[in-house]
Amino acid sequence: MSVVVMGIPAVRRGQPPQAGRPDTPYLLDKFGRVARDLRVSITEKCSLRCTYCMPEEGLPPIPADELLSAGEIVRVVELAVRELGVREVRFTGGEPLMRRDLEEIIAGCRAAAPGAPLAMTTNAVGLEHRARGLARAGLSRVNVSLDTVDRLGFARLTRRDRLDSVLAGIRAAQREGLAPVKVNAVLMRPTLAGAPDLLQWCLDEGCELRFIEEMPLDADHEWARANMVTAAELLDVLGSRFVLTPAGRSDPSAPAESWLVDGGPASVGIIASVTRKFCGDCDRTRLTADGKIRSCLFSDDEYDLRAPLREGASDAELATLWRGAMWNKWAGHGIDAADFVPPERTMGAIGG
Repeated sequence: MSVVVMGIPAVRRGQPPQAGRPDTPYLLDKFGRVARDLRVSITEKCSLRCTYCMPEEGLPPIPADELLSAGEIVRVVELAVRELGVREVRFTGGEPLMRRDLEEIIAGCRAAAPGAPLAMTTNAVGLEHRARGLARAGLSRVNVSLDTVDRLGFARLTRRDRLDSVLAGIRAAQREGLAPVKVNAVLMRPTLAGAPDLLQWCLDEGCELRFIEEMPLDADHEWARANMVTAAELLDVLGSRFVLTPAGRSDPSAPAESWLVDGGPASVGIIASVTRKFCGDCDRTRLTADGKIRSCLFSDDEYDLRAPLREGASDAELATLWRGAMWNKWAGHGIDAADFVPPERTMGAIGG
């Protein structure tokens, strides 16, 4: 095994060590977890510059020939579903809508893995113009990143005045049946007071809102545990307007804990990635836009799938590599540890 020095995460070539791994086709790790949720980043480009995700100038561009092509993405998704036990696929970025061939990618994956739900995480800028085509291509639903419905606050946070486009995109997704539309909001100190307004907007629009504790994945590396908004703080703020009743998790692997709003049936979710971590039930495997397998959001130990894919590796060889990469997955992100070091890649470079 060799390490390719790229000035970013350690990218490993060859087969990962698999000593002690049971003979199973699934993406099992040493702690008994099985990855069934695949996140596929398809671009590093984005139309917004959210402060917790992107530098103001954007991420360094990935050369076009280093991005996985539409055909390569389809092959990988088909392999994951057919051979590795993946049950759901979500396309991420950057911003997936920045890929002109997104509809081709979706249609190809739908044909190759007809039974798998295909979702997309998007900021919804411009989605109103593509929602119908994406639905016809086979996209199942969308998750939309939206942290506030205050226009000025949105512009400050994203460095772009595009709130109207985002809201139009959400409504277009609803019309085209890309449902349930889930809205993801990162908890930030400047937007905390507006959290009840965002929840009310989602209730009125029929969207499922989930708040996410901010993680140390920002491009400027300014995250600090002492400054982050916790789930407990959010519950206090939301509780000033709504009656929230704990409803737990419908699925142990689901990251969001749910609360019924004013007795239900509507609910709000909170993903407490830092203060109530759920690493022990994590079921995700990730593929970066440049074709690297990433077993954990916070691990910079990546395995190169693109090179063997382009060098003629068989599906069986690719599957063995992927299984080995996941066998060596970390126990957890370790944010609470004194020696915790944030990953080199930011959220925008990894994919949500």
